[in-house]
Amino acid sequence: MALAYHEYYTFDDYQQWKGEWELFNGMPYAMAPSPSVTHQMVSLNIASKIKEEFNNKEDSCGNCTVLMETDWLVSNDTVVRPDVMVICQEIDEKVSVPPELIVEVVSLSSTKRDESMKFDLYQREGVLYYILVYPEKRIAKVYQNKTGGFKRLDTHCTAIFDLDLRQCHFSIDFSLIWR
Repeated sequence: MALAYHEYYTFDDYQQWKGEWELFNGMPYAMAPSPSVTHQMVSLNIASKIKEEFNNKEDSCGNCTVLMETDWLVSNDTVVRPDVMVICQEIDEKVSVPPELIVEVVSLSSTKRDESMKFDLYQREGVLYYILVYPEKRIAKVYQNKTGGFKRLDTHCTAIFDLDLRQCHFSIDFSLIWR
């Protein structure tokens, strides 16, 4: 039986909520209370590796910023909080532009959202690279947004990222990120 009434929320509502939430097309989704230690360490290791690469390439990646657990205001009814994102343009205190790269560390409670809802959203919004990281399996799936959508890259251990418009090129050796 379908409900006669469907709740619809906006960013203004979202800002008033207590706890950890994401908002997809006006529908709220509770986030796990607190990421596991492994989840946090893997996220931090990835962010640190990217930041280290940027520091070594100051001239070409100088406008790029690495953020962790920061809200991305996609639209008035969609707000997500990727584990790690890279943005290579000017931003204020709120991220309202599509990141060039997003990393989601997949856990049992986030698998469906990360692999389908966020996959589709990030693809549609023009995120250049989407990385799904599975700490328990020690696997990283890297997708690049090309004509026709995300295409999985064959990465083995090391993936090379080319943020074309920003002339920023770097690599991540995924064998070094695990706890």
